[in-house]
Amino acid sequence: MKRLAIVLYNLGGPDRLEAVEPFLYNLFMDPAIISSPLPVRWMLAKLISKRRRSFAQDIYKHIGGKSPLLEQTNDQACALEQVLRVQHPDAEIKAFVCMRYWHPMSTQTAQAVKAFGPDQIVMLPLYPQFSTTTTESSFTDWDRAAKAAGLDVSTKRICCYPDNPGFVLAQVKLLQNALDEAHKQAAGKPIRVLFSAHGLPKKIVDNKGDPYPIHVKQGADQIVTEMKALGIVLDDWLVSYQSRVGPLEWVGPSTEDEIRRAGLDGVGLVILPIAFVSEHSETLVELDIEYKNLANQVGVTTYVRVPAVCTHKDFIDGLAKMVGTTLLQSQSLCPAGGMSRVCPNTVKACLADLP
Repeated sequence: MKRLAIVLYNLGGPDRLEAVEPFLYNLFMDPAIISSPLPVRWMLAKLISKRRRSFAQDIYKHIGGKSPLLEQTNDQACALEQVLRVQHPDAEIKAFVCMRYWHPMSTQTAQAVKAFGPDQIVMLPLYPQFSTTTTESSFTDWDRAAKAAGLDVSTKRICCYPDNPGFVLAQVKLLQNALDEAHKQAAGKPIRVLFSAHGLPKKIVDNKGDPYPIHVKQGADQIVTEMKALGIVLDDWLVSYQSRVGPLEWVGPSTEDEIRRAGLDGVGLVILPIAFVSEHSETLVELDIEYKNLANQVGVTTYVRVPAVCTHKDFIDGLAKMVGTTLLQSQSLCPAGGMSRVCPNTVKACLADLP
């Protein structure tokens, strides 16, 4: 290996208020999000993005009129690049950022990777939990863009890392700090921990065998186990889901409902955004503003939100170790390696089953 390209994937976000509608259009045009035939999907994407434009713009006005996701992903790419260069001093390593629904998107990034001329590419989605709507969609779009760019290079993919030790350790340390703050505020009252993940329509789990909820639970279980090893026992915790839109039934319970239940139970809340490795509208607005206001309304007097892992050293070290391990594997779709799987056999969408 002389040149190694790491491609960090995330969803992306609008870089100005005027970009909100086209960003939403790109999102809803994804067949992994709306599976209707192309003419119908086009009409729905146009309609939904236009109807949701003002509402979404109001959200982004709370955080400076744009998403901070690209800047934070660039920071993560730089941090990972630095660690990998120390670990692999004989290789020329460059980390690239690729966003699914706003710039830089797959076509632009694939061209930049080709110009770099790598001998090996590692695809590293910044979605710890695999979903057909995120990781699989990103891989599919990358394959299209790479083919169009004439990028014929050995490529390995990391499909998921819900309980990666570095990811978990970063969450544990951040959760410890949040619990300390919550106990100070609560003055002896009980605290409940919510591991809040972005929601997913239930039909995607039922029909496609999507492992996302399983992965979310795996990560939460591992965080609780590591906390216990440190002498911190979380007796009151659960996984919940946020960001529901539309009339479909979504996986649950919802974070919103759990906040209301906490008010009835008279407990304080610590919210850990387990599916978000960066800060964006779902954390900075939905959790920090909207759900915090709801907590106040229903009598939850202690409400502390755990920061996203961002460039936490343990998280970046965990990513670097996965990249190093992947380079040594003949098959790299599943972080377990070889023919083993992170997902249980009931999961239909596990990429480890692909040839």
